[in-house]
Amino acid sequence: MTPPKDFFWTDEKDAHSLRRKAILKAHPNVSKLTGHEPLTKWISLGVVILQFSIAYYLKDTHPLNWKFLLLAYCIGGFASQNCFLCIHELSHNLGFKKPLHNRLFSIISNLPIGIPYSASFQPYHQLHHKFLGDEIYDTDLPTPFEAFILSSVLGKAFFATFQIFFYALRPMFVTSIDFTSIHLLNVLVQFFVDYLIVNNWGWYSLFYFLISSFFAGSLHPTAGHFVAEHYIFNPPSDYKSFKSPPPTETYSYYGPLNFFTWNVGYHTEHHDFPYIAWSKLPLLTKEAPEFYNNLPQHKSWCWIIVDFILNHDVSMYSRVKRHTAGPRARITVDFNDNSK
Repeated sequence: MTPPKDFFWTDEKDAHSLRRKAILKAHPNVSKLTGHEPLTKWISLGVVILQFSIAYYLKDTHPLNWKFLLLAYCIGGFASQNCFLCIHELSHNLGFKKPLHNRLFSIISNLPIGIPYSASFQPYHQLHHKFLGDEIYDTDLPTPFEAFILSSVLGKAFFATFQIFFYALRPMFVTSIDFTSIHLLNVLVQFFVDYLIVNNWGWYSLFYFLISSFFAGSLHPTAGHFVAEHYIFNPPSDYKSFKSPPPTETYSYYGPLNFFTWNVGYHTEHHDFPYIAWSKLPLLTKEAPEFYNNLPQHKSWCWIIVDFILNHDVSMYSRVKRHTAGPRARITVDFNDNSK
């Protein structure tokens, strides 16, 4: 099969809301799994303290020193990814009962990342869930320009190495959100803490935060989730745009790296039930196995980065895309086979 030269366009609504209704009908007790997880804030605080402790430890170590880079990759990369994905949990109000408390604590979880990020992530991520695959509102999707330029092996390698910058900058070029008081507070608190770090510990400590964040969004084991979640790795050879059901557009991963990443690997489950916290997602899979056992899944986030780069059947176009993911989208998904 030749690599796709265009996205997998469809006018069908994504399957998640339909599967959610089917699961709730078959397993009403699943609704009891929704709600916040009080443990989240304590784990996140521990990770934040860990990162600040290492930043202090490295305050006199040059960033190109082997010890600095080893700690930034082997500990900082995992910790920064944990901070990224804690902010993801909080964007769904899964850390505290009150939305405002989730927004405020996100600013604390943001501190070891080094740049203000949490306030902007929440509204963009909510759009990703509400309009999955929409060419305007889902900023997780590559733009046509990215897909055209980066679909070669070298292009995909470049994307995988620097994907943190694509996810950080792309939303600003695709769609706009309002700048709120929470955004301002996020910026002020982050830069004030960065100033204190540089003023008291030196630039190397701040570089530890920034380099750890870069590793977390580059060629790092936990970074595999970025491409594993929604890229199509088993494209149908006979797909005809708008005339066939779209390929499965969300993949899960049930391996050990979920321990460091708030179970984000349970990604199909997460899109089906965005208000079930990380600690309960495995229970959802166990409660309704007939809905998940036969869905596509990845066995390794490390391998998926390699496969994404070298697999000629996969390109930056390997995403399901919709002109609209709103009420005009057709709904034709049938779950009869999965619910037997």
